[in-house]
Amino acid sequence: MNDPGQYDDTNWDNDDSYPEHDEIVSKSELKRLSALQQQVGEQLVNLSDAHLKTIPMDDELADAVTLARKINRKKDGFRRQLQFIGKLMRSRDISPIEEALAKLQHLHQAQNARFHLLEKTRDAIADRGDDAIQAAIDECPALERQKLRQFHRAIGKERSKNAPPKAYRELFQYLKEHMLDQD
Repeated sequence: MNDPGQYDDTNWDNDDSYPEHDEIVSKSELKRLSALQQQVGEQLVNLSDAHLKTIPMDDELADAVTLARKINRKKDGFRRQLQFIGKLMRSRDISPIEEALAKLQHLHQAQNARFHLLEKTRDAIADRGDDAIQAAIDECPALERQKLRQFHRAIGKERSKNAPPKAYRELFQYLKEHMLDQD
């Protein structure tokens, strides 16, 4: 038995009752992780029905997301439901959910890029004529040169008369039908 005034030389390095220092996570870090998980939950709530069906979720989380979508967003209950979803997310491995959300985001960005390409092609045909028409046909052989020239002439007439851009819109729809089908 040790004397109370005497130094105890117990080896504290080998004591298993204390966790390693690397495993300690600060309260601030826990709050940040919680906020990130709640943001993932909010992304789920904001998805369309079709996109939400592609997300791998268990029934409890899916029910919580469905309920949050029914609650008025201006009410305090919506905020509490988002917090509850965040709490549910903390007890789950959310990496499959994050991967599915990233895939949806990538698809959305790819679709936006295709639409920007269509807009640029439409604008080029409307502004430059034959050179742009040839470039568009080289890109997509399914396009008809005569039809594109008709659109170019109609757009020129509309612009000279300050008429509504009907042919301009029709050209976009024509390009959309033929250029997006080739993907």
